[in-house]
Amino acid sequence: MKNIQYKTKGTCSREINIVLDDDNIIQEVKILGGCMGNLAGISKILIGMDAAHVIERFEGVNCGMKGTSCPDQIAQALKEALA
Repeated sequence: MKNIQYKTKGTCSREINIVLDDDNIIQEVKILGGCMGNLAGISKILIGMDAAHVIERFEGVNCGMKGTSCPDQIAQALKEALA
């Protein structure tokens, strides 16, 4: 199991905590701060998904003019964990 703690950059959320199993399948996601209803839904959807697949789908998603978003930050956290 890998426990990822990622400090976000450029988003309303402050931190993303993700647990991956040994096959890089997401077991748990907790996001601190941000739009709680949307992020709680995203967190539930991610359970059971392969980290590489999530990176492909979420990387580059923008929130307004921020140049990033909570989904993009999830992708960045996962990329860091898989590196």
